[in-house]
Amino acid sequence: MGSKQALMVGALHQPRTPEGRELLEIIAGQLPGIEAAAARHDREGTFPADIFKSLTDAGVLRATVPRELGGLGLGSVHDVCLAVMRLAEADPSVALCLHMQLSRGLTMSYELAHGTETGRGLAERILRLMGTQDAVVSGALKDAGPTTRLVQSADGGWTLHGRKILVSMAPVASHFVVQAETRPLTGQPRLASVFVAAAAEGLSVPDNWDGMGMRASASSEVVFEGCSVPEADVFLRGTVGVRNDAALAGQAVSSIGLLGVYAGIAQASRDIAVRAAARHKGPVSSGVRTLLAELDVKLYCLRATLAAALDNTDHYAHRTLDDPAERGRVMMAPFQFAKLTVNRNASAIVEDAMTVVGGASFTSGHPLSRRYRDVRAGWFMQPYTYGDAIDFLSGRSLEA
Repeated sequence: MGSKQALMVGALHQPRTPEGRELLEIIAGQLPGIEAAAARHDREGTFPADIFKSLTDAGVLRATVPRELGGLGLGSVHDVCLAVMRLAEADPSVALCLHMQLSRGLTMSYELAHGTETGRGLAERILRLMGTQDAVVSGALKDAGPTTRLVQSADGGWTLHGRKILVSMAPVASHFVVQAETRPLTGQPRLASVFVAAAAEGLSVPDNWDGMGMRASASSEVVFEGCSVPEADVFLRGTVGVRNDAALAGQAVSSIGLLGVYAGIAQASRDIAVRAAARHKGPVSSGVRTLLAELDVKLYCLRATLAAALDNTDHYAHRTLDDPAERGRVMMAPFQFAKLTVNRNASAIVEDAMTVVGGASFTSGHPLSRRYRDVRAGWFMQPYTYGDAIDFLSGRSLEA
């Protein structure tokens, strides 16, 4: 970024907390190596295991674990998103995977503060594994086919059955948190988040990731064939099919930082376009100057909107309202405003940057070609995909 931009206040430029500042300082030393390896890992579709080893050794993967449990104690979603954004400027696949880990620390810390007694105990155990044993915990959310089921057995335990797709960093994860629906012996089916070790019998990770974008993220499938799960490793959520807006608060805390991946793609694409224009011999045409100005307008809008939504999430994350459902809606709505803004503007910025650079950007080895593929992933990320976001936001308007 240019020096004038670096002096801007807000708009997702500076960390809000000392822990966020410390994490960014650690990450800064990792960025040159990450950027240098990005094109190769994208071309080969390989996971940057050496980079994640270096990030682990530097303490980055346990940054969102409370200090008393072995981590850095970073609890600001704003600062997590900023760190993810900086990484995404170098390699979006690495940033995507790191978000999964940092998000897990935020989610478990939120569970520790707001969950049930059983949930708090499990959350503390997961955080301690992350903080003291460098556990890598991936989220397995999207079903590949029938809904993943958690079937109760007569002894009170459970078995997990199903297949998930798009599970980033699955091959190197030591544990998974799996979204499933219970099949209890009595009572109504409930939503559940299941904590299961990668070494569990019946769990397998096929080596089948071949994505259009995010090719270095190792977003493989994970298969569960009767994995045994003790009751103590299950977070029970709401009843299946029953709307539970109170749960939206935790989802906002867990997921909003992921938008930093696409903000980072947008920033890097803008910078590539500016450098290309500056290298051009002779005066820069009025058309290119217009595109560059529009790039900065779109980028500022993206960053400012995202920063506001992050501040909203941080504000409500550790505050209670008389109506927990309204708290969830108040946290989710700005997240979805920001998500739509980021998805639209990031995609437009990449396309405009390619127009500035010209035909060279359409070759497979060009850094904008990679970002053109990577940026599209944002539209598939939950919560919500576009249709569900429109239903949620229009519902808020009509119910007001």
